[in-house]
Parts: sequence; C-alpha cells; structure tokens
Amino acid sequence: MTIHTSFWTQKRTFALFVIPGLSLYIVFNICPIIMGFFYSMTDWNGYGKRYHFLGFQNYAEIFEDDRFRSALLFNIKYSLFLVFFTVVLGMILALLLNGSFHGVGFFRSIYFFPAVLSMLTVGLIFNQIYYRALPPFGKMISSSLLSQSLLSRKNTAIIGVLFVHVWQGVALPTVLFLSGLQSVPKELYEAADMDGITPFRKFFSITLPFMIPVLSVVLVLSLKSGIMVFDYIMSMTNGGPGGATESIALLIYRHGFTEDRFSYSIAEAILAGIIIGSISAIQITASNKRKVEV
Repeated sequence: MTIHTSFWTQKRTFALFVIPGLSLYIVFNICPIIMGFFYSMTDWNGYGKRYHFLGFQNYAEIFEDDRFRSALLFNIKYSLFLVFFTVVLGMILALLLNGSFHGVGFFRSIYFFPAVLSMLTVGLIFNQIYYRALPPFGKMISSSLLSQSLLSRKNTAIIGVLFVHVWQGVALPTVLFLSGLQSVPKELYEAADMDGITPFRKFFSITLPFMIPVLSVVLVLSLKSGIMVFDYIMSMTNGGPGGATESIALLIYRHGFTEDRFSYSIAEAILAGIIIGSISAIQITASNKRKVEV
C-alpha cells in the first residue's frame, strides 16, 4: 500500500513539473499552428474582422502560382548548393581542427565566431563589401566577374548570397562534426594503421559510418536553413535583381505584410513546413539505416 501510494505521489509530482512547460508549448506552438491552418482556408487579410471561408482554394492557387514555383525552384537549387558546401567544408575543417597542435583552441574559436553574429548584420556588411570594395579591386586586376557587384546580376546574385551563407553557416556544422569525431574509437584507427590502410580508406570505412548520426542532423539543419533563407536575401538583394533571388520565405513575407494576402501567405508557410518535414523524415530514416551502433 505504501509503495502504491508513493508511486502515484511521484507521478503527480512529475505531472506538476510538466504542466507549466506543456501549457506554454500548447499556447505558443500548437494553438498558433491550428489557428494558422484555419486562417489558411479563409481570405483574411491579417487585420480585418471579416473573412470568408474558402476551403482549400488558397492551396490550389499556390500550385498554379508562377511566383511560388519560381521561388521553390530557387530554394531547391540554393539548398542543394548550401548543403553540399556546408557539409564538405564543415567536415574538412573538423578533420583539421581535430588534431592536437599548438593553438588548436584558438583556431576552433575563430572558426565558430561567425555563428554568434546576426545574419542580418552579416548580410548588410557583405552588401557593402560587394558594392563598394570588390568592384574597385576587380577593375584593378581586370576581372570582369568582380568589376561589378555580384548582387547586381541575375546569374551571379545567388553566388553572392550563397557565399555569405556558407561563410557563416559552416561554423555550427564544424562544431557538430568535431564532437562526432571524438566518439570514433581510436582502437579502430590503430588497427587500421597496423594493416596499412590509407587515410582515404580510413575516412570512408571508419570515420564516416560513425559520423552518420551527426551528419543526419547537419543535413536537416542545412536543408531547413536553405529552404527558409530570408535574412541574407532581405539585407542583400531584397529578392532581386528581377526576382532572381526571391525565396519562399521572402515571398511569404511579401504576400502577408505588403500585399495583404495574409491567409494565402499562411498556406504557403504550411506547404513549406510540409516540404521541410517530409524531406527531413526521409533523410533521417535513410541515415538511421546506415548508422553504426557503438
């Protein structure tokens, strides 16, 4: 009887500790999602009191919207390049910083420094660099690519934004990869050295399989960052030139806050969330099948 009473007392105590956090999560996360889904099926403009129920009309219109398709194609291309460069550069930097050499702590801090800066601030700084610093330098070295701002041309604007995103976004993946490298058993490396296995083979046969869980997290974070990129584009190109860098997030912002199509922008945001969730679920499932159990 005493054990039974103690069990339920413990359960009530746990419930009392969970209720505040759960309540905040429901109020600030679950309820807005439910309300957003409801408003996405109306023609509400975001501030008026009247609206009409439209059903799935907004969603049907999105699939016929050329601007949304163009923004989606931009985000797909942008995300693929971002994921590739972030993973490759992050892995290379992590392998270099995983060694034991003089000043390794200093270099680790330097590479992580961009992550603490505001994305909007970084975008504004590089915007000035592209327009004021690079063109004179490009003319001095007679480079047609750099003699004009990368952000002012349709075919190079994405390169300019992507470079800044990779420069700042590679910091966190580097730290995650670095922590993942610490979990690889050193005995495997020692056995591989005794067998005369090359460093290239050791990386793909030993290091990479143990890095699958971390790699999965980095892929999801990079993919989400690429699909929902907003700050860099807003501060550097504002979707230009000629809509060449208009992303889904920027399109959602414009529809909701400048074109008074709030319910339509909510529908776009829900679709973007479904896309991110679906791709992430597929990627995580595929990664879990290949990870190594320690």
